[in-house]
Amino acid sequence: MIVATPYDQPMDQIQHNRRIRPVFQGAVGALDGTLISAVVPPDQQVPYRGRGKGECYQNVLAICDFDMLFTFVWAGWEGVAHDSRVLKETMSDPANNFPILPPGRYFLCDAAYSHTRGFMTPYRNVRYWLSDFRNGRRPRNKEERFNLAHARLRNVIERAFGVLKARFPILKRMSSYPFAAQRNIVIACITMHNYIRRTCISDIFLDEFNDPNAFYGNAQQHVDNLEAGGGSTQADQIFMLNLRDQIAVQLNDMNYY
Repeated sequence: MIVATPYDQPMDQIQHNRRIRPVFQGAVGALDGTLISAVVPPDQQVPYRGRGKGECYQNVLAICDFDMLFTFVWAGWEGVAHDSRVLKETMSDPANNFPILPPGRYFLCDAAYSHTRGFMTPYRNVRYWLSDFRNGRRPRNKEERFNLAHARLRNVIERAFGVLKARFPILKRMSSYPFAAQRNIVIACITMHNYIRRTCISDIFLDEFNDPNAFYGNAQQHVDNLEAGGGSTQADQIFMLNLRDQIAVQLNDMNYY
């Protein structure tokens, strides 16, 4: 049930934001990490404590396509592990089967990750989050237009996490199973989410999180300015920088907001 998207297909599955769909033809999904409740023995809790909250979490890396179907998941990382480190180490082990994208394809990611081949992030030090553009605050330049469009498309991973946690309350308050079982519960919940998404015509949880412009709590919950640098070359970074600038110019010409 958790399988990669066919990368040779266009983004026809995107039902929302049709105006910008052709501009991001290379995007095949969104990638992010989220914190899931964990129960850990007292002598092992320090690396699982969630960034000042005092509770324990596991960090889960996931990718979803634009239909809110999860296409990859890696669970069980310590709660304090930075998203970029989780991605770097997950990719470094071939046994994890992290999806390798063909040329010209990429995942949409937030600023916690590196802007390099296969991963497109927003412009830094520029307004990005959907909440930054509310109440009539329109983008003022091509960088902000790009960031707004990027955030609207990448928001699908926030909505997917929102559906997952709303449907399965155990992910917010985990039971005291062995940690390996806790990790497997996350994977099982994602598997059931995909099954329901593929088979249900109408679903109260999916309906609740269907708004592509809504702002959900997972965003910004543990993002800072560290980057994943694993395996990327200067040529990879230059390629993605040029591609991002090209898209930003297109959006600016469209006067997108």
